[in-house]
Amino acid sequence: MSKNRNTPIEIHKSDFKKIGYNLIDIIANFFDAVDDYPVTPGESALQLQKVLGTSNLPEEGKSAEEIISKSLNLLLNHSLFNGHPRFMGYITSSPAPIGVLADMLASAVNQNVGAQILSPMATEIEKQTIQWLAEFIGVSPSYGGILVSGGNMANFTAFLAARTAKAPKSLKEEGLLNSNSRLMVYCSKTTHTWVEKAAILFGHGSKSVRWIPTDSENKMNNELLSIAIKQDIEKGYQPFMVIGTAGDVSTGAVDNLTEIALICKEQNLWFHIDGAYGAPAAIIPELKELFLGIEEADSIALDPHKWLYAPLEAGCTLVKNPKHLIDTFSSNPEYYNFTKDEEGQSLNFYEYGLQNSRGFRALKVWMALQQNGRKGYKKMIGEDIVLSQLLFDLATSHPELEAITQNLSITTFRYVPQQGLPNDKEKRETYLNTLNEKILDKLQQGGEVFLSNAIINEKYCLRGCIVNFRTSQKDIEEIIEIVVREGDKMHRELQTN
Repeated sequence: MSKNRNTPIEIHKSDFKKIGYNLIDIIANFFDAVDDYPVTPGESALQLQKVLGTSNLPEEGKSAEEIISKSLNLLLNHSLFNGHPRFMGYITSSPAPIGVLADMLASAVNQNVGAQILSPMATEIEKQTIQWLAEFIGVSPSYGGILVSGGNMANFTAFLAARTAKAPKSLKEEGLLNSNSRLMVYCSKTTHTWVEKAAILFGHGSKSVRWIPTDSENKMNNELLSIAIKQDIEKGYQPFMVIGTAGDVSTGAVDNLTEIALICKEQNLWFHIDGAYGAPAAIIPELKELFLGIEEADSIALDPHKWLYAPLEAGCTLVKNPKHLIDTFSSNPEYYNFTKDEEGQSLNFYEYGLQNSRGFRALKVWMALQQNGRKGYKKMIGEDIVLSQLLFDLATSHPELEAITQNLSITTFRYVPQQGLPNDKEKRETYLNTLNEKILDKLQQGGEVFLSNAIINEKYCLRGCIVNFRTSQKDIEEIIEIVVREGDKMHRELQTN
C-alpha cells in the first residue's frame, strides 16, 4: 500500500522545481525591466473582466503549469506596478526582492504566528523584528508590539490599547453605553481617516473625534489642542488619547511631537504617533530634531510596506508597555493549550492583537533589515528625500509649474499655464483646480507616471511620494516634462470646450 495519497492538489517534486524555476526566471526578468513597462495599462473594470473571462467555477481541474502561465500573463500585462520607478501615487513602495523570496519561504513553512507552540522560530523572529524596528526609529528596544496588515490595523490596535489603559476599568464588562462620560480623541485635521473609522467601528461615534486645525506648516496647532482638551473636560467629557502625525499622508508634515507629549503628560492622556509613512525617516541624522519626542509615545504605528520597501502586507504597532496589549486583547478559552514554557519566555501573539490565526509577515521585514542594515536604509531613505527635493526645485524653477510643499519624500505642486486664465481670482482658482484634477486623471490612466492628489489651502495639487529604491534623477526630470506636456494639452482642450 502506498504511503502517499493521490490528490489533485499535490505537485510532484520535479514538476514543482520546473515550474518554480521558470517562475523565478520570469520574475527576475520583470524586476530587471520593470521601467520598460507602462506604470499601468489604464484599463477599465469592464476591459479587465473581458480579459479575465466570466466563466463559472471549473468542474475539472487544470495543470499547475497552465494556471501559472495564465496568471503571469494576466498580472504582468494588466496590473498597476507600484515597483515602477515613476510610481509615486499614495504610499506603496517598490517591493524588495529579498522580501519576495521571504514570502515564498514563509508560505512554504506556513506558520500560524498566533501562538508560540504553533510557530516556535517564527515567533522569535517576529519578536526580534519588533525590537529592531523600535531601534530603527530611535525608541527603546524594550517597546513591544505586533506586525499587522497595514496602517489602519496598526492604528486600530493602538487605539484599543489606549482605550483599555485610559477608560474606566468597568468598560470591558459594562461597555461604552454605560460609561458616565464620552471618551474623546484628538488629532490634526490632516490625520488619516483611520481615526474616524476607529471611532465609528469601536462604538464611540464620529463626534468623539476632535479634528484640530493646523498651522502654516501643516502641523497640528498645539495651542488649539490644549484649549479643546480643557473645554471637553469642562463639559464633563473624558479625553483619553491624542494622536500626533509623523509624516501626514498629504504633505509629509511632522507634528511637534515634544509639545504633544507634554500636553499628554499634563492631562494623563495616551500619546499615540501615526508614523505609518514617516517614522522610518527618523533614521536620518539630519532629521533628528524633527522627530524629537517620538521616544515619549505610548504607541507608534509604522508600515514596513511603505518606507522600508517590504512587499504588502506589513504594518506594525509598537507599544511602550506591551502589557497594555495583553490587557486589551488577551483571551484564554479552555480549548487553548498555549501555556508558557519552563522558562516563562514564550509569547503568544494572539494576545497582542485582533487576530488569532496570523501569517508570518515578519520574515520579509527581518530579512530586509539584515540585508540592508542601518547604513543601507539611511542611504535609500535619504536618496528618496533628495529626489523629492529635486522634484520641488524643478517645479519651482519651471514657468508653468507652482511648487506648493515639500516634506520628507512628498512634494506637492500644480500646473499653472502662463496664458488663458480667468482674470477673476476666484474663477482662476476654480479653473486651476479643475485643470489639475483632469491632468491627474489623464496621468493616472496614461501609464507614463502615476501621481496622486492633495488639497492644500483649497488648491488641488499633484502629489508625488517617493518611497521607491528604483526611482532616479532621470525619472524626476522626465516627470516634469510629462506633467507640463499633458498640462498644456489639457489646458488647450478645456479652452476649446
